[in-house]
Amino acid sequence: MMGERIQIRSMEPGHLPQVMAIEKVSFSAPWSEATYYREISENIYAYYVVALVGEKVVGYAGRWLILDESHITNIAVAPLWRRRGVARQLLEYLLHASLSQGANRMTLEVRSSNLGAQSLYTQFDFTVAGRRRGYYTDNNEDALIMWQNDIAAFLAKKEAEHGADTGY
Repeated sequence: MMGERIQIRSMEPGHLPQVMAIEKVSFSAPWSEATYYREISENIYAYYVVALVGEKVVGYAGRWLILDESHITNIAVAPLWRRRGVARQLLEYLLHASLSQGANRMTLEVRSSNLGAQSLYTQFDFTVAGRRRGYYTDNNEDALIMWQNDIAAFLAKKEAEHGADTGY
């Protein structure tokens, strides 16, 4: 597994069985396959990508683009691929895609207990802007609302520090 190149590609219907396997082990209230199908085939505001190693889906992410703002709907990584930079690559890819489509701000909700995800998001200059009480219906957990308010500045700073090789 180590050293295998991850490719980020648009999610297609053929990816859905593998996406659903990851979805079911990642979320206590998983979306249905029909929901993902509608998102990738009917929702003109949605953009979903998969992280592939060969033909194997090891992670995925999605976002909605509404006017000049991008809203992350989900990011998930297969258990054996966690803590290997897959989520980081997916998030960076969505930042670039959002900026290229006219969004310079991005938001998301994250469980207040999901410290790992919060740590990742803060590394991308997301900051907590609010709280949605009882947002998660499976256990009534609060969601933190996080915003990245200047995608262009963040990516320019990152490129100046690390170069432009994004790996996808």
